[in-house]
Amino acid sequence: MRRNGEHGQTTVLMALFLGTFLFAFVALGIDVQYLFRAKRMAQSAADSAALAAAEEGGATASGLTAAQAAARLNGFDTNAASNAATVTLNSPPTQGSYSSSSGYVEAIVKMPVRTFFMGVVNRKATVMVGARAVAASGLTSPTCVCLEGGTGTDLSLANNSVLSASSCGITANSSSSNAVTLVTAATLSAQTLGTVSTNWYNSSNIGGNATITSSTRIVQGISTACHPTMPSAPSYDSSLCTADPQGHHSASGSVYSVGPGTADSTTQNGSTVCYSSLDLGKNNSTVTLTPGIYVINGGSLHFWSSNSGYSNYGGNGVYFYLTNGASLTIDRGANVNLTPPSSGTYSGIVVQQDSADTNTLSISEGSSTTFNGGIYAPSAAISIASGSGSTMNGPIVASSLSLDEGSSLTSTPISNLGTMNYSVAKITE
Repeated sequence: MRRNGEHGQTTVLMALFLGTFLFAFVALGIDVQYLFRAKRMAQSAADSAALAAAEEGGATASGLTAAQAAARLNGFDTNAASNAATVTLNSPPTQGSYSSSSGYVEAIVKMPVRTFFMGVVNRKATVMVGARAVAASGLTSPTCVCLEGGTGTDLSLANNSVLSASSCGITANSSSSNAVTLVTAATLSAQTLGTVSTNWYNSSNIGGNATITSSTRIVQGISTACHPTMPSAPSYDSSLCTADPQGHHSASGSVYSVGPGTADSTTQNGSTVCYSSLDLGKNNSTVTLTPGIYVINGGSLHFWSSNSGYSNYGGNGVYFYLTNGASLTIDRGANVNLTPPSSGTYSGIVVQQDSADTNTLSISEGSSTTFNGGIYAPSAAISIASGSGSTMNGPIVASSLSLDEGSSLTSTPISNLGTMNYSVAKITE
């Protein structure tokens, strides 16, 4: 005989069982979903950490600091009081397709994550969640404009002037807050602009509709300033230096040649001449530069405006060395075209100024200058003014560089003054 009141107990027990089962199933689903989310966050943290480390030199102390900061921004905090994350860097990577490639950095990010369902059974239940990523080392930019002034303004552009570093970068060694200034519709275009200074890029230095093109990568606070080794000075006997040949050809429209092997010069060492000063194109003279090494000892190398169209003729295979206070001046309206030696110690260099000399190299109003080689004047300022158009098919080394009043300068990296690591291309694994 069935007892009254017992027929509903099975239903209650089944309901409790099903309820517990459903709760456990939902809780497990929450755990799984939470762990999947944590795994996605771990991958983002690993990707960011690998990229940051690659930008900062790989598996180094600075690379690890950058990687930890990047992981922290993605929820994996290595400084957390509990359940702290870990970031490990390896270069080359320890596994995968790039395990033997030193140009890659591997970031492994891990963090213990508390669960919900497992926490019902064990309050301390955690699951270690981690991810791995590999990034290429930084892209490099060849430097073609090296400005060695340690303080103050190394680079100044104003009044519609234009500076283009074609397929190369500009490096300014100044640590000052005004290391670079652009005002009044000036334009700068380069692959990179790197500065030792960490705080110049602001509205007080970039104003008046001045523009740094969007393709120019700005890198502040670079750790390695540019300081290329200068070629040794040419050998010459100062007692054999002669006066400017222009003194013998002072009549307007004179035609003559200067340089090694010419009548008014004393040739030394087969291809070297030394002048106390040298005027080219003065009084509308037609002056041809023969190939060789020109030492300007104490005076000025001066290119004058000439009605005949050019301040100099010839000028192929020439190298000028300015010393003992010598200076370079290119006058208003001068038309200058020079090509350096193609081989030897001074290959690719048109003008070199003694590193002890600080006289400004001046390219004045409206001149047209083509140097198919570089200028090395590490202690001097280079000033280009008032509509002058200059093309330097080679590098520029100076203490500072200024362009003003619609002047333009294009520099290309025929020879490289060093490279700068400035970015990473992509995550590779």
